[in-house]
Parts: sequence; structure tokens; C-alpha cells
Amino acid sequence: MQKINFMKLTIPAKSVNEGFSRAATAAFAALADPTVEELSDVKTAVSEAVTNCIVHAYGETDGLIYIDAALYEGGTLKIRIKDRGCGIPDVAKAREALYTTAGDERSGLGFTVMESFSDKLSVRSAVGRGTAVTITKFLKGKAAK
Repeated sequence: MQKINFMKLTIPAKSVNEGFSRAATAAFAALADPTVEELSDVKTAVSEAVTNCIVHAYGETDGLIYIDAALYEGGTLKIRIKDRGCGIPDVAKAREALYTTAGDERSGLGFTVMESFSDKLSVRSAVGRGTAVTITKFLKGKAAK
């Protein structure tokens, strides 16, 4: 699979940057001329991943979120959202619908939403070292031709 374009973005883990990361990633994905539905899916999955970094990875401390996106021949879009926060002790448990460590104010649907709006979702985490979520979306726009 040949990479045809890529971007890297580093932002502070602050809630004001969730919308920016969503817009920046959508602008990059738009280069492949995706359908409106595909672009909406990308925006939703990225929002959930970035929000997880802000809410769960760093808590009340400062930290950074690293976003790498690449577009490959054939229309495959891969977006990796990474933090260097607390990490997830049990990724399988965290991916269960309605599971949350953030109390009653959170629904526990972040990974479920990411998965439903992605064609493939990968989660890697190490306690004390952080988490990386890779969202893969197969776009059917110009890049796929």
C-alpha cells in the first residue's frame, strides 16, 4: 500500500482543541473527495478519540495529543491519535459498551462509537506510558480510483 499524503498535528489536551482536531483531520481527509457520510464518520471517530485523551489520559494534568494521518492509494485513510497519559490497564474491558472509569457523567461509549464509525479500529496501550488509537476508513472518493 503506497502512501500518497500525510499530516502530523500536536495539540495540548484541552477541550477547546477537540473541535480543531476534528476540523483539521476532516480537512485532510477531504483531499480524497470522500462522501459526506464518510467525512462525517471520520469527524465523529476522531472527536471521540481526542475526547478520550482529554478526559481519561491526562485527567487534571497537562499533556499533548499527537495526531498522524495518512492517505494511501486505493482510498485507505489511517488516523492515529496518541497520548502519553496514564494508559489503559485492560483494553478489552475499556472497549466494552457502557464501561467507564470517569463516573456517572460519562456514558462509556467512546470506543463503541469510534468502532461503529470506522472500518477498523486498533487500540494499543501501556499503563503509565499512554494509548494509541488507530482509525482506518476506506474512502470511495477520488483517491480510491
